[in-house]
Amino acid sequence: MKIIIPMAGMGKRMRPQTLTVPKPLIQISGKTIVQLLIEEINKVLRHPITDIGFVIGDFGKSVENELVGIARKLGAEGHIFYQNEPLGTAHAVFCAAPLLQNEVIVVFADTLFKVSHIEIDKKTEGLIWVKSVEDPRIYGVVKVNENNHITEFIEHPQDNSSNLAIIGMYYFRNAENLKSEIQYLLDNQIVVKGEYQLTVALENMKRNGTIFSSASVLEWLDCGNKETTLYAHQRILEHRKNEQLVDYTAVIKNSIVVPPCFIGENVLIENSVIGKYTSVGQGTKIRNSIVLNSIIQQNSLIENVNVKNSIIGNFVKLTSEGNEWNIGDYSQMKI
Repeated sequence: MKIIIPMAGMGKRMRPQTLTVPKPLIQISGKTIVQLLIEEINKVLRHPITDIGFVIGDFGKSVENELVGIARKLGAEGHIFYQNEPLGTAHAVFCAAPLLQNEVIVVFADTLFKVSHIEIDKKTEGLIWVKSVEDPRIYGVVKVNENNHITEFIEHPQDNSSNLAIIGMYYFRNAENLKSEIQYLLDNQIVVKGEYQLTVALENMKRNGTIFSSASVLEWLDCGNKETTLYAHQRILEHRKNEQLVDYTAVIKNSIVVPPCFIGENVLIENSVIGKYTSVGQGTKIRNSIVLNSIIQQNSLIENVNVKNSIIGNFVKLTSEGNEWNIGDYSQMKI
């Protein structure tokens, strides 16, 4: 099985965290979002993953090497493709055209989910994973018939005719058909709000005879902004709470750590309370502080402050007293 992961977006809703780090490479519970995504697919997919294609922007060679390394750890070959302009979801998938052959799963990199297993019947032509939502108007949704076959794709519906939101993961038995449909959109400049939309290609495939079915996930975790990312972080820590989440190199002096928490390599915690649902990245030092329900990235200093419901980036120096923060990389604050 081949996996294509479009992840070239700028992550504007996650700024300032994404000013220096692509959103899929933000760490939550000690792992990047894209690593958590791939590991979950590998765990529940009953087919070996042979190739993983990452569709990225100009992220730099170190990021590319990191992504290829993630694929290699799972025994797959990693491929780097580039989307140099934000021309839509269909265009992003097409950037990985060399992998659009035979069976392919396309999954967008801000999609974290939980599912018991991924079972794909040999007769299945296409599969789209969905989750029931309270307000479908901000999502792309599908309508299904009594056989669970998708009858319609709708972008941002204005009524409640369907609450089955597309979570951003798709299976294609013959990916060449998807490639042809996207090529048609590009050749004829068929755009919606200036972009080539994947749902338009899917609708054309359905009209031309492809039968798509829907599959449900147990949980769908969005990492689109600070608040949803913190909630996803909570849920990931809950799912990982039986793992060893405190690295053996961490030094914890006269402090309390309330699980589930992630404490990374060479972390120093002194005279502090690290509350439930907190991650502390490699090399960070926390002294005389209380940190609750927060994500602290790598090599930062937190001293004499109270922090809650916050995301703090890499190489941040935060001292004195505070409450809620959303601080980007290489920042310094004294209050």
